[in-house]
Amino acid sequence: MSLISADAVSFGYSRRQPVLHDVSFEVQAGTNVGLVGESGSGKSTILKLLLGLERPGSGAIRFGDEVLDLGDRGFMRRYRRAVQAVFQDPYSSLDPRQKVEAIIAEPLRALGIPGPHRRAIETALSDVGLPAEAISRYPHEFSGGQRQRIAIARAIVARPQLILADEAVSALDLSTRIRIVDLLKTLSKSMTVLLVSHDLAVVAALCEEIIILERGRIVESGRTADILARPQHPYTRKLLASVPRMPA
Repeated sequence: MSLISADAVSFGYSRRQPVLHDVSFEVQAGTNVGLVGESGSGKSTILKLLLGLERPGSGAIRFGDEVLDLGDRGFMRRYRRAVQAVFQDPYSSLDPRQKVEAIIAEPLRALGIPGPHRRAIETALSDVGLPAEAISRYPHEFSGGQRQRIAIARAIVARPQLILADEAVSALDLSTRIRIVDLLKTLSKSMTVLLVSHDLAVVAALCEEIIILERGRIVESGRTADILARPQHPYTRKLLASVPRMPA
């Protein structure tokens, strides 16, 4: 059974502007998946649907064998504990007025997980390679890479099954990007990552499977190594030709 899936999903912000066309895919537990496409391909819209921020115009998002039902509070509480997100910009995604302790504790409070939370927060910091003393500092005291580690700690503190990573390294310099990808790879031993990205090199470094999205349609999907070695669709070949590979 898949961890999360899209079943013939179509969506448009208006009837005249369809964004997704009959999109279907599955993410199996323990298999990292990269969702790749250029700007305007529909990646962000799929992410909104997976986060429950929009409803499909047709088709369904499923978590296991349950349809994502935004009106079912009990289901959505379970879903939000199981599925957490890391966003692109490590500067704007953290509240500058809050200390790291409050930032990382946010999902625990929102999900109604009883405290005290300090040990869980310190464990999450350790998991992302930050010292326990970071708990009392503010975001502006950290570098961009460290801020993204804090954002990842916030995402994993409730021990979700799935991390939705939205361009999670694209705002970082190359060396920091490599370290964050290595961190996500380590974390994926205990949780699954769905990486939304325009960068095939990053996806190749992290994800066992890949989905190629062009103008709201899936044009190619399968094992990452196979598709990058033998791309079948012209759009995939175009992406592969234009994106530099990360150093090993």
